[in-house]
Amino acid sequence: MDRRSIIKHAGIAGVLAAGIAPAAHAQATVRWRLASSFPKSLDTIFGSAEMFAKTIKALSGGKFEVSVHAGGELMPAFGVVDAIQNNTVEMAQTAPYYFTGKDPIFAFGCAVPFGLTARQMDAWMEHGNGRKLMDAFYANYNIKSRSAGNTGTQMGGWYRKEIKTVADLKGLKMRLGGGLFGEAMQKLGVVAQNMPAGDVYQALEKGTLDATEFVGPYDDEKLGFNKVAPFYYYPGWWEGSAELEFFISAKAYAALTPEFQAMVDAATAVAARDMTAKYDAFNPIALKRLVGAKTQLKAFSKEIMDAGYKASMEVFAEHEAKSPEFKKIHQDMRAFQRDQLLWARYSELRFDNYMTGVKL
Repeated sequence: MDRRSIIKHAGIAGVLAAGIAPAAHAQATVRWRLASSFPKSLDTIFGSAEMFAKTIKALSGGKFEVSVHAGGELMPAFGVVDAIQNNTVEMAQTAPYYFTGKDPIFAFGCAVPFGLTARQMDAWMEHGNGRKLMDAFYANYNIKSRSAGNTGTQMGGWYRKEIKTVADLKGLKMRLGGGLFGEAMQKLGVVAQNMPAGDVYQALEKGTLDATEFVGPYDDEKLGFNKVAPFYYYPGWWEGSAELEFFISAKAYAALTPEFQAMVDAATAVAARDMTAKYDAFNPIALKRLVGAKTQLKAFSKEIMDAGYKASMEVFAEHEAKSPEFKKIHQDMRAFQRDQLLWARYSELRFDNYMTGVKL
């Protein structure tokens, strides 16, 4: 009797009794390793990787297991792209702009100065040309990308002294996560330094750093920056949002069955939504705690914002002149952003401006 006849006559109970399980359960167990660029202490970002592993194990009935490794466990935090490219691991979780030293185009997968908000980034990636353009670029590195979540608009960082004018930025030694905003800040006189988050506290304490930016109140509080740099500025004009990404080995993904590929896609979506929701839920409470602990919260002046914008546009123009692919992606993003800003003017921006001015 063939398989279809067994199913027809025996029903699902008979199928299972006969040892003929549904396709997903009949497959051999898959085991992947995921290398993150982040420490376990950041339950928002690292938690996204853990949520992915938990979800795909549940979806597969235990047939797809992913071991999750914090930055530095399997390789240095900034070594994950090389590991994917060399098929050392099947998956990574990182901030793409950490790798602009390889190519500035990586930044568009995460954040660029005066770029997209979290919702705009999601829209561009999933229903604009963002994911298609970035995956075409990532193919050079054996990478397929999926969102790992978004931090939302970030803060402008922690400073050991007040930043009142553009002149106050000159000579400032500042940890910047990576990306094109480092180049923009250098135009303003900042000495940009790229280092893992876990090394920053000690550098600020010793004075080898004058300032740092990381994410926002919830993560920054965990890292203790308020204890060694009292001035907290906003907004992070270089990160209107920051998209964290799951980098998946294209070779490993292609080797999966369609059922397992669908599970990977579904589990990344669950993890991404969870991360973004955590930031929106936890940041306001953490900010109140920081202010209560004597953090001096300050806004960047319009002069500084304008200087940052001018410097950033110069950086974009310089890269466009050198790379047609950079120009194509940048211009596509900006065209999408213009429509998004037009819509925001009549929707959330107007609503949010009103709501922040009334007493609830």
